[in-house]
Amino acid sequence: MRIFKYLKKHAGAVLLIFMLLFGQAFCDLMLPNYTSQIVDVGIQQGGVEHVAAERLTAQTYDEIAPLVEDAFDSEAYELLEAAYDQAENGSYELTEIGMRNRAQLDDIMALPLAQRWGFAQDGMSEELVAQAGLAATRSEYEALGYDMGAMQLTYLLITGLKMMGFVALGALVSVLVGLVASRTGAKVGRELRERLFAKVMSFSDAEVQKFSAASLITRATNDVQQIQMMCIMLLRMVLYAPILGLGGIIMVARTDSSMGWIVGVAILAVIVVVAILMVLAVPKFKIMQKLVDRVNLVSRERLTGVQVVRAFGQQAGEQARFDIASTDLMRTQLFTNRVMTFMMPSIFLIMNIVSIAIVWVGAGQVDAGVVQAGDLIAFITYSMMIMLGFVMLSMLAIIAPRADVSAGRIDEVLEAEVSIVDPAGNPEKNPAATSLSSGATIEFDHVSFGYGDSSENVLSDVTFTAEAGQTCAIIGPTGSGKSTILKLIERFYDVREGRILVDGVDVRDWRLADLRAQLGYVPQRAFLFTGTIASNVGYAHEQVDEARILDALDIAQAMELVHASEQGVDAEITQGGTNVSGGQRQRLAIARALASDARAFLFDDSFSALDYKTDAALRKALSQRLPGKTQLIVAQRIATVMQAQKIIVLDEGCVVGQGTHAELLATCTQYREIAYSQLSPEELVGQKVGPYEDLSQTSSSQGGERL
Repeated sequence: MRIFKYLKKHAGAVLLIFMLLFGQAFCDLMLPNYTSQIVDVGIQQGGVEHVAAERLTAQTYDEIAPLVEDAFDSEAYELLEAAYDQAENGSYELTEIGMRNRAQLDDIMALPLAQRWGFAQDGMSEELVAQAGLAATRSEYEALGYDMGAMQLTYLLITGLKMMGFVALGALVSVLVGLVASRTGAKVGRELRERLFAKVMSFSDAEVQKFSAASLITRATNDVQQIQMMCIMLLRMVLYAPILGLGGIIMVARTDSSMGWIVGVAILAVIVVVAILMVLAVPKFKIMQKLVDRVNLVSRERLTGVQVVRAFGQQAGEQARFDIASTDLMRTQLFTNRVMTFMMPSIFLIMNIVSIAIVWVGAGQVDAGVVQAGDLIAFITYSMMIMLGFVMLSMLAIIAPRADVSAGRIDEVLEAEVSIVDPAGNPEKNPAATSLSSGATIEFDHVSFGYGDSSENVLSDVTFTAEAGQTCAIIGPTGSGKSTILKLIERFYDVREGRILVDGVDVRDWRLADLRAQLGYVPQRAFLFTGTIASNVGYAHEQVDEARILDALDIAQAMELVHASEQGVDAEITQGGTNVSGGQRQRLAIARALASDARAFLFDDSFSALDYKTDAALRKALSQRLPGKTQLIVAQRIATVMQAQKIIVLDEGCVVGQGTHAELLATCTQYREIAYSQLSPEELVGQKVGPYEDLSQTSSSQGGERL
């Protein structure tokens, strides 16, 4: 299973848990043995543990000594003589030698002592002889005046206290195992989330689109949680199952091996049941994770576009789409749950049948004196422990398939090849990059590009140069590839043909961090993070002074946001900037780029939500307060680009014109069509409108309606 490799870093914790589980298993396995002793010794034998009594009357010793000498060899007789010394009152007391060899003495003295008290009969089995010897020893104690009730109670109390001690120790070890397992599982989950996040952050847009944002979120949350739960179960239960099962088998063999076949048949039955259920359930677990992705995708998409859904009155239709995705997941979950529902009842049915079989077979052996009642109870308990071990393993069968699927999905992300990476070796770095005050020269050299595996190019043979300190605008109809040009400069994608040069160096030869440090990018869709105005504007630096933030806000014409709030730059911004308008989001996004140390600013249709007055004021501030910085402006408005020093006109991914506004009006048909669709001829060629004057007085009433 893939999950084991996630635990390699935690080998020490796994070893500690393994040792603790051995201790817990020892405690658990001792309890049935003590239960057997309470029944057999404490109750049936009145607390008498050994045939070799602590004291013997002189008459008993004199009678059994010849019997031992006749029945056994001289060595046994010599042991008996050494085991007992005659006391002053005439009785014989067990010596230290006798205490050390008490188990051997039990075998030697059982038959003679039983014959002395009349409990032995011809043809008795060894088991019955041993029980008769214990009965004789109890009679011997009574003859010596022992308080048998006190002896029995003392034995029961001591044995009970031993059991309590093992229970307490087992509980303590169990708590420690649970604590270490939980911490280890949590650490595995944290490490996987960190690795996933770091990997996703290295993805280009192509990899993100390949997996989808919804699937990546599911893998970083639901799939990681499945693995975390599996790690805890593996350390807490699955490791314990074989230890407990093996210990139970050893104890069963010590107790009575004649009924071991019952346990073997039961184990085989459990394996068959689990195997059948696994064959039915595992394929569905793989489908289930994909359906979870689908539900997350539908939910995320509909919640993000909730305003559009409401605006077009499609709540019922979207609810139906979500119900379809949710119902598919529900049906798959119901199938797997129903299959797994049969597992536990089937296993417990097998366990109960095993108990009945053991009692049925064991009752005859107890009646024949082959097995004592306590041993039979212990045998049943140990058999249940063995079965419990397989129950724990069956729990693994429930969660392991889904966890393995989750591990596979996580590995897909972690092992995915990233298409946009730093160059190998020592990447070349332009010395001019050290001068933050100068602009960057950006050159497209016969660039062609297409998204994904599509054979169709979005850009074809694009060639132009934005000189350092120059304002270069890019305009063209929707879908002509304007935004793609800026994404290629940022190296969100790599070109298929040609080169993109920044300060004469191919962007593929730059370290990504160095390249992007030169560029201040404002995406087409302005996105803000949860936090404050200051945290969003100063996003490019961990620590940025307030003066720099205020300066960037002032250039971006966003100071009204600061003045409108009592908190100033500490005013709250909600997730995605939903508590500010679209124009305010754009201006804050522009301020974020301006607060960086960029040498070139890439504005991807970043003025579309601004009114003409604010648009003109912002461009004027950019020109006056950022001298020497390169600006690439993607826009739809002619009024936004007409004052640029160079304008690139795109149509269907090709450069169809480049030059100044006046040159393009004279030479480029596509540019002229766009221009005359937005502004009047007087506004386009007249001298009444200055380079940064407010165009809203004329354009908003004439061309504005045509936009």
